[in-house]
Amino acid sequence: MLPLEVLKAAGSEITCAHGTGQSVMEMSHRSRDFIKIIERAEALLREILSVPEDYTVLFLQGGAMLQFSMVPLNLGAVNAGEARKKATYIDTGVWAGKAAEEAKKYVDVRIGASSKDKNYSYIPAPPPPQNEDSFYHICLNNTIFGTVWNELPETGAVPLVSDASSCLLSEPLDVRRFGLIYAGAQKNLGPAGCTLVIIRSELLGGAPDWTPVMLRYDIHAKEKSLFNTPPCWSIYIMSLVFEWILKLGGLPEMAKRNREKAAALYEALENSPVFRPTAEKQFRSLMNVPFVAREENAEKRAAIESRFLNEAAAAGLINLAGHRLAGGLRASIYNAMPIEGVAALVKFIKNFDPK
Repeated sequence: MLPLEVLKAAGSEITCAHGTGQSVMEMSHRSRDFIKIIERAEALLREILSVPEDYTVLFLQGGAMLQFSMVPLNLGAVNAGEARKKATYIDTGVWAGKAAEEAKKYVDVRIGASSKDKNYSYIPAPPPPQNEDSFYHICLNNTIFGTVWNELPETGAVPLVSDASSCLLSEPLDVRRFGLIYAGAQKNLGPAGCTLVIIRSELLGGAPDWTPVMLRYDIHAKEKSLFNTPPCWSIYIMSLVFEWILKLGGLPEMAKRNREKAAALYEALENSPVFRPTAEKQFRSLMNVPFVAREENAEKRAAIESRFLNEAAAAGLINLAGHRLAGGLRASIYNAMPIEGVAALVKFIKNFDPK
């Protein structure tokens, strides 16, 4: 969901952005007009997140899934004849697992801990990094199973890397705790098409010689994210979203709103005779709330959930199906979802008759 204010602003400029006489979608990415847009987007992000000067901000493409390759390529891969490096991955769900599988092509992966034993309903205790680790990887918020890291692993000199696609800018985050943060835009940052990377600048330049040029962080950093044509429209919308967050009061206010929304929804599910949340309480995400019917019989449970989805859609409550890999139900209440939307869902849950 995007803020209505952002959509209206973009709509008003769809044919003439910033008085240039052209749409952002028509601009040359080398033009001064677009360079102003991407520079403003970076400046706004740095202000919102308090990004330190010794960190580089990149606007890339390929989604978070391409970062599953770029991270180990740039931080751990080696040239032919050199000993393979190691990395620790914590398995907290589907995306964390996919990241680890991809990394195995480039580094020796250790699964330091996993919550698979309880269907990823909690965050496991993270072990310390190995001395030979080139980096330590986590998925900060797990969209499918609705868990979040409330306490970050202590990794010392080993760079902590995180996929933060589904929670970045939902609450304050200490960038200095990380060597690298990456996030697909399509949750809280803007529309699909852009991937944000925030990397400690000293980590640039570590890719082996055989790395494809488009997958090198240092190349993109040197060209200020303009090595090739960037996703111009997505970056423009992101700048509007960043302005919206600052106007609201920044991340402290955003966190306050998100906690209020999540608390209302979790309370309704806890007290519901029909549904229950699936994530353990101390690890519950503010962004993604998976839930299932309390019915023990699988066939009856599926029937209740199907009826819920149909009746919810008829009431204007959409996108409530659980991820195809997990089933059940899920409400994603990202930044732009207003409290009124959550209140409507809470009311519907309370009044839902499964019979």
